[in-house]
Amino acid sequence: MESAKRVLVYLTKETSLLQCARFVQGITGHFAPEDQDRVMVNCGLDHNRFIISDRPFSGSRKAELQRPAFCPIKHLTTDQVASLPEEIRGRGVDVGVAILLQSVNKRILLTRRSKELHIFPNVWVPPGLYCGSATELINAGLRELQEETGLNLQGANLPWSILGFWESAFPPLLSRGLPTRHHIVTYLLVSSNETHQELQEKLQPDEREVSACAWLDREIAEQIVTAREGEKDSGRRSTGLQTAITITEVSSRSLTQKDLALSTLLNMAPIEGEDTERVSTGTKYALELWLETLR
Repeated sequence: MESAKRVLVYLTKETSLLQCARFVQGITGHFAPEDQDRVMVNCGLDHNRFIISDRPFSGSRKAELQRPAFCPIKHLTTDQVASLPEEIRGRGVDVGVAILLQSVNKRILLTRRSKELHIFPNVWVPPGLYCGSATELINAGLRELQEETGLNLQGANLPWSILGFWESAFPPLLSRGLPTRHHIVTYLLVSSNETHQELQEKLQPDEREVSACAWLDREIAEQIVTAREGEKDSGRRSTGLQTAITITEVSSRSLTQKDLALSTLLNMAPIEGEDTERVSTGTKYALELWLETLR
C-alpha cells in the first residue's frame, strides 16, 4: 500500500492510460530511444502524484529529463531484476525536489549531506530531495529548504523556474550494488533578493541532515561541471584558479568557517567501495543548467 506521505511518479505516453512507474522502469528510456539519455517531457504534481507525459496537461511545465550514461536502472539485467527483494521492486519511483537558491549577487547554495544518512552520505547537493505530500513542487522544495537550512522563504513569492529533471538511483553505479532507491529529482531555481552574505546570517542547518554549507560563484561552478564522470583528471587541468573555497561546517549547533580544497568537489563517484566527498552527478547537471541561465 502506498504511503500518503510519498509522492510517486506516474507516466502517460501518447494515448496510454496513466500508470504508476515501476521501480525497475527506466523513466528517461520510456520517453526517449534507448540509446539516448535526455529527452524533453511535461511534468506536474497533481493529487500527490508526479505526472510525466510526452504531452502538455493542466498545470504541467516542460523541461529536460536526463539520466547519467551509467544509470543503474538503465543497465539492470533480467537476472538482476529478479534478484531484487520484492519490497524494493514494489516501491515505485519516488520524487525529489532540490532548490538551487541564487543570491542577488549570483551565488548558489550547496549543502554537504550528513555522514549518518543512508543515501548519498557526505555528498554535496542543493537543499532538498525528499518530496512528501504537497500541492506544488515549489512548496515542497521550499519546505525542504527550510527544514535543512533554516532559511524560510515560504510566502516570499520569489521568482522561480524549473531547470530540469534528473533520474537518480542509489547506489549510483551497479558496481557498488543493486539499486535500493530510484528518484526523479526536480531542480528548481529560486532567485532571492538578498546577497549570499545576508542569507548566510540566517542559516540554521539541521545537522542531522546537513554537515556543511557553501556558496558557489560562477567560476567555481564552471570548474565543477567540467569534472566529468569517467574522464580521468577532468576538471583539474585549469590553472590560475583558486584552489580552495570557504565552507561553513555544522557541529553541535555551532557554525564554523573553514577552507575546503576545491579538488574535493571535483572527486568522481568511486566505482567500488564507500562513497567519497564530492559533488553529486545530478548536481553537476543542475549547475550546468544554472550556468546557461547566466549567459
